[in-house]
Amino acid sequence: MTDTNQIRIETESSAPAYRQIADQLRVLIVEARLRPGELLPPVRALALELAVHFNTVAEAYRTLAQEGLLDITHGRGARVVDRSAAHSSTQRRQSAEFFRKRLREIVAEFQAKGLSPRQIARELRGVSEVLDI
Repeated sequence: MTDTNQIRIETESSAPAYRQIADQLRVLIVEARLRPGELLPPVRALALELAVHFNTVAEAYRTLAQEGLLDITHGRGARVVDRSAAHSSTQRRQSAEFFRKRLREIVAEFQAKGLSPRQIARELRGVSEVLDI
């Protein structure tokens, strides 16, 4: 079975549940805790596990499919895509632009919630250290 037992919905969060699911699955995929070709749980099974409507999980899966992280085939489920060969230089450039935009949005969101620029920078450095391979 996949490593989706780490997914948690924070009911107090301002982020919608589908986005929380998509964000957490994205981390699992990028950190290779969900490997290319790995089958994700069926939408209804994960929805039951997380106590959300199945459309919530379906929307999370669709979001990740649009980002090129999942391949969804009717009747066969959702599989993690092998990203190593899947992206052209144009896709990588677009991804970098999207990343910068989302990062600015996240920084602004957490500054609005009271985190100082120093705290945010410390967290970003911590994440970047994990990426240094």
